[in-house]
Amino acid sequence: MQLEGNDWPTFGWISDIRPCLESARRQHRNVVLGTITRLVGSSPRPAGTQMVFDQDRAGGYFSGGCLEADVANHAAEVLRDRTPKTLLYGQGSPWIDIRLLCGGTIEILLESIDSEEPAVAELLRLEVARIPALWRSDGYARTVEPAPPDCPTWAADGTKYSLRYDPKSRLVVVGGDPTALALAKLASDAGFETYLIRGNGPGTTPPIGGLTYLRTAPAATLHAMSPDPWTAVVSVTHDDVVDDDVVTSALRSSAGYIGVLGARSRIGSRRDRLIKAGFGEHDLTRIHAPIGIAGCGKTPWEIAVSIVAEIMQSRNLSARAPESQINPAA
Repeated sequence: MQLEGNDWPTFGWISDIRPCLESARRQHRNVVLGTITRLVGSSPRPAGTQMVFDQDRAGGYFSGGCLEADVANHAAEVLRDRTPKTLLYGQGSPWIDIRLLCGGTIEILLESIDSEEPAVAELLRLEVARIPALWRSDGYARTVEPAPPDCPTWAADGTKYSLRYDPKSRLVVVGGDPTALALAKLASDAGFETYLIRGNGPGTTPPIGGLTYLRTAPAATLHAMSPDPWTAVVSVTHDDVVDDDVVTSALRSSAGYIGVLGARSRIGSRRDRLIKAGFGEHDLTRIHAPIGIAGCGKTPWEIAVSIVAEIMQSRNLSARAPESQINPAA
């Protein structure tokens, strides 16, 4: 099989395979799901990484180009005979002509997914509801349920595995200056579900694709959205009154990241105002200010990169379960 886009594998930009499953389900196409079930040594991607193979198209990546085309050929066989298959690459692999530059060993489970499968429908339903989902599979049958609290991201025992799918990362940007626009565009390009709020803003749509633009009052809009732990809220208005309203609304939610753009000299007065409003020290530690990773620069794009990097860093540090917590799949 010739994998579409293999010369320039932009399919590797996809890290969440749920949209691929949703597209296949909508068009009544069966697909093959590939999952890294075991790793030995170093690897570009962790155990639990998944790819979807949909005819000659793919979503996700395992190794950055070393073996995706070969996996796609095996996926075509699995799609035809509907029997799961385990592939081994690296040390001990039967395919000695396929080398892993990282020097490790990767084991991949391929399983056929029916477009009408109840597990897929439930996974997508929980995604829309922004509820973490626990996907369990043995290669032949799959189940999905809301993930219990403190559920590990990944667990495996042979070909039997469980994987937690968290809600899609969401970024709410409040503002309308060049930095706000750069931040919204970068986040959208990076796969965030992106919202740009500009109270009483222009009636024309911002020149950025892939985002939702809202002209309503920022604080009230945030309250209605009920930010969850997978939502980042960033205020880029340069207006203390609006920024305070946004931060206050975000602090009263379970937002996973709260940031305010502004000079370091303004942090103390904002802190005093929030304490007067009834917030405690623990609340204030949730606010990122100064915002972003230091030293990236002060142009709109440089600031945007620093903020998105800090949000990703914060998200990944909170999402990674310690190795000692990863138990065999039930």
